Amino acid sequence: MKRMRRRAWLAASVCAAASLLASAAFGAAPDPRTQVLIEAYGDSTTLGITCSEGQCGPQAQNAVTYLQDELQAHHGERVHVTNYGVGNTMATQLRDGTGNRRAGPTAGLPWQERLAASSAQIVLINYGINEVMQNQTPEQFYTAETALVKTARALGKQPVLQTANPMPDNRLNARLATMVAMTRRVAAEQQVPLVDQFAYISNLPDWKTLMSDGAHPKPGLYQLKAEQDFQVVEPLVRRLLEGTP
Repeated sequence: MKRMRRRAWLAASVCAAASLLASAAFGAAPDPRTQVLIEAYGDSTTLGITCSEGQCGPQAQNAVTYLQDELQAHHGERVHVTNYGVGNTMATQLRDGTGNRRAGPTAGLPWQERLAASSAQIVLINYGINEVMQNQTPEQFYTAETALVKTARALGKQPVLQTANPMPDNRLNARLATMVAMTRRVAAEQQVPLVDQFAYISNLPDWKTLMSDGAHPKPGLYQLKAEQDFQVVEPLVRRLLEGTP
């Protein structure tokens, strides 16, 4: 009997050692309790405004909602995307905490304080259109977006920049292109992921028919935007869920 117990103990020890070796060789299994929280910041095109028959308002069918649906289809409800888009706002207002105070409990705080109180691991940043409409300079926009990215990274967040969708008015769109160039510049200089919605949409045939007015997409275009976001964001989410660097 003693010999049998000793053999059983030895077998258990061998199994435990093998398990440890496998863990060391292949890494620990992902923790199913791990969650990834994403926050989307931007203007009315992030909020999800669509216009119809002269009436404009936020729609449930927006790029942020579509992005969460797609991420959850792949990874389940461990991934959550919160929409903090605010109409008529600019990157400088997000940086300084001077945008709409109704967009979340910390919306009136400067970016650094707001993000320090956030549990999000990934933050999406989408501006440019209101910078054009409110006559900001490309240099002001560049400075604001650089500050947003640097602060996010310093607080341990992964920033993802998005260029604005184009505008049907050729004159305004030419000015928007200068803002888009600043977003691309910040992404390159700070080495952060970029979703170039401006380039993607501009190359779609008849893209202007997918706009509901001079700035806001129809739901179908919001879904296309979300697909572009997904291509960049999903690998980041997967690494976080798997616990890989």
